[in-house]
Amino acid sequence: MNWEIVIGLETHAQLSTASKMFSGASSAFGAAPNTLASAVDIALPGVLPVANRGAVERAIRFGLAVGGEKLINRRSVFARKNYFYPDLPKGYQISQYELPIVKGGEIRILTKSGEKTIRLTRAHLEEDTGKSLHEDFQGMSGIDLNRTGVPLLEIVSEPDMRSAEEAVAYAKTLHSLVRWIEICDGNMQEGSFRCDANVSVRRPGAPLGTRAELKNLNSFRFLERAIEFEVKRQIEILEDGGKIVQETRLYDADKDETRSMRIKEEAHDYRYFPDPDLLPLELSEEWLDHERAKLPELPQAKRERYQREYGLSAYDANLLTETREKAEYFEGTYKLLKGPSSKTVANWVNGELSALLNERGADFSQILIEQKAFAKLLDRIHDGTVSANAAKEVLHGMARGEGAADEIIEKRGLKQISDAGEIEKIVDRVLAANAKQAEDYRAGKDKAFNSLVGQVMKATQGKANPAQVNEILKRKLTA
Repeated sequence: MNWEIVIGLETHAQLSTASKMFSGASSAFGAAPNTLASAVDIALPGVLPVANRGAVERAIRFGLAVGGEKLINRRSVFARKNYFYPDLPKGYQISQYELPIVKGGEIRILTKSGEKTIRLTRAHLEEDTGKSLHEDFQGMSGIDLNRTGVPLLEIVSEPDMRSAEEAVAYAKTLHSLVRWIEICDGNMQEGSFRCDANVSVRRPGAPLGTRAELKNLNSFRFLERAIEFEVKRQIEILEDGGKIVQETRLYDADKDETRSMRIKEEAHDYRYFPDPDLLPLELSEEWLDHERAKLPELPQAKRERYQREYGLSAYDANLLTETREKAEYFEGTYKLLKGPSSKTVANWVNGELSALLNERGADFSQILIEQKAFAKLLDRIHDGTVSANAAKEVLHGMARGEGAADEIIEKRGLKQISDAGEIEKIVDRVLAANAKQAEDYRAGKDKAFNSLVGQVMKATQGKANPAQVNEILKRKLTA
């Protein structure tokens, strides 16, 4: 029986301000518990909140990045969201409800099925809550209020995703964007970027089903696994004749399952009303112009330019724009080259260099090899000094600090044999020693040719120019 999966994501991006949303307290991560909670953060009598200008600026930048100034409300309102929980000392959270700072927008994702647009419902400013701690307290729980009041931008999507793969692609694209425009550091381990997934299933064409909300998924892997488990759970219940309960569920990574946390609240349960201590947020056109000037070329525009100017595929362009630093590394390297094509540079940046950084737990913001040195290595492949396989060995040597490309090639004897006369002599010896394979090739067995190429490369310890080996072998075999 066919079921359609319906997914929407609510993402909390911690904004990269030095202070909190409504107080001057530090928003730094990792301080001793309860040392960064100010009187404003915990709403002691007589204190008043003041909105953080830097947080508003970052929200404006996001609105411009996902659709432009038409999405940004020139007047938005802060509201009190009322609920009682141990890590919420005020008994309410300052957020935005009826009039958020950003209304609408879209994120374009790329999956195995192609490109798809995910609509955004809204993005609104709010303050974070504290954190409940359940470990090392001899059966009791502790509360750390350091995170209370840290500025967040909550980004809510429409239920446009139809698989866990699409949800992960959306989350990764959004994660890249908030880092790209420098409004959030995206550190998922520290909780700077975390997702809640609303998951339901339905028959194709039927109304939306009852959803479950999966809370605080702080890795792309957990997001995918939690959705896959939840979809399976809901389908099994429905096919057994049961009903889905609207609830909030937690994902247990150790057991790879979701479990019920509480019945899901509706908006009216929170008794929203405008915060009487905060004036409406008014945005001028000059302020928007100022923030627009700060925006770099955005990922989607850069992807389209890479396809148009460099002739790259959508897949290659998408990989190159995973992060702003990676895109800048690609472009910087390409401008320094003498010969290699943009496709060659893209293949090496997306392939061997990315793999090398991953092995070392680094990324393109902590690059191990300068662009000029990397460009020199690619030039050496292009001019035939070194083979592509040998160049991988050189790259790893450069990352270990063994020297420049030319030094390592010379030191390790990796220089490619490109002398046609020398290669021809080796080919003659290989053909003489493998007469049967030569006859097999002439009889139409193409695999024999690859075997002969392998014999030549073995005889030269992999140093012969592969293109020349292929050309000379074919000439000799068809003579």
